[in-house]
Amino acid sequence: MAERKILVVGCGAMGGILAASLASACKLTAYDANEEHVRAIRTDGLRILGSGATTARVDAVSDARELAGLTFDAILFLTKSNATGGALAQLRPALANRPLLVTLQNGMGNSEVLLAVADAPVARGVTMHAGRYVGPGCIEHLISGDTWLGPLRGEVEDIRWFGALLDAAGIRTQVIADPMPAVWSKFVFNSVMSPVGALLLGDNAARFESAQVCALIDEMADECTRTVAALGGSFAFDPMEFVKKMRAGELPMSRHAGSMALDIARGAPTEIDELTGYVVAQAERLGIAVPACKTVYRLVKGLELAAARARGNAGAGAVSPAEPRAGATH
Repeated sequence: MAERKILVVGCGAMGGILAASLASACKLTAYDANEEHVRAIRTDGLRILGSGATTARVDAVSDARELAGLTFDAILFLTKSNATGGALAQLRPALANRPLLVTLQNGMGNSEVLLAVADAPVARGVTMHAGRYVGPGCIEHLISGDTWLGPLRGEVEDIRWFGALLDAAGIRTQVIADPMPAVWSKFVFNSVMSPVGALLLGDNAARFESAQVCALIDEMADECTRTVAALGGSFAFDPMEFVKKMRAGELPMSRHAGSMALDIARGAPTEIDELTGYVVAQAERLGIAVPACKTVYRLVKGLELAAARARGNAGAGAVSPAEPRAGATH
C-alpha cells in the first residue's frame, strides 16, 4: 500500500504532538498560520519536550498557497474550534479528491463546518493527550492518554485505517461506531475544568485544594451533564473521573490547568464560547437552570478581554457583550 499522505491543520500544542508522532508513520505536512513557528520547524525540526521527547522533521507551511497541487488521504484539524471555517476555506483546493476530514478539536461547532463539505467522509473524536506551546518550533507534551475516533459521515471501515495509523504512531486509538459519547464526556470535562483553570490563573493545585472551588466544579459538572442529557447525549466514560482520581490522590498533581489558562496568559482568544458558552446557550433554550456555568462563562469572557488588553492585543479579546446565541447546535 502506498504511504499515506496526511495534512495536520494547526500545529500548536495538540497539533504539534500529533504531527511529531505521525511524521514517523506517514508522509506528513503541517499547516500553521504562525510564520515564526513554521520557520523554526523548518530550520530545526519540531521539538517535543516531556513525555516521548523527540525532534521530528516535519514539512511545514504557513501559507496555504504552498499546498497548491498537493492531495491528501486525510486532513486532521487541530486549530481552535472557531478557526475551523477559516482554515477550511483556505484549503478548498486540497479537498478535490475528497480526503477524510478528521477533527479532534475541543468544543462544539467544528464538526458542522466539516460536514458542510459535500461528499467528503468526516470523522470526529477526542484525545486525552495534553500539551502546551512553549515557543517557536517547541511543544511540551504534558499528559498522555487514550484517543477515540468514529465516523460522522461514512462507515467505521472508512476510517479504520486512520485509527491504525495513529496507533502505529504511538497514539493509542479506539475506532468506534459512534464517537459522540466520548466527545460528550470530554466536552463536559473541558467545559468545567478549563474555565476554572483560567480563572485561577493556571494554578492547577488550586482547582483541588480549595473546598469552595471543588464545590463550584461539582455544581458545574452537574449542570453540564444535565444539559447534555437533555440534548439526548450520553457518556462513554465518567466526564469527571480524572478529577475524582486527583482528589483521591490516585493520580499525581500535574502542572497543566488546561489550554484556556494558557490562552489567557498570552492574551489570546479562548474556546469559552464553544465549551461552557455552548452549555449556557443550550440550557437557556431548553429551560434548564445553569447558574454556576453562566457565572463562570461571564467571568471568563471578562477575563479574556482584560488579558487581551493587558497584552496590548485588545482586538483579540474584543467580543460581543451578548450571551452565547441560544439555539446553536452541535
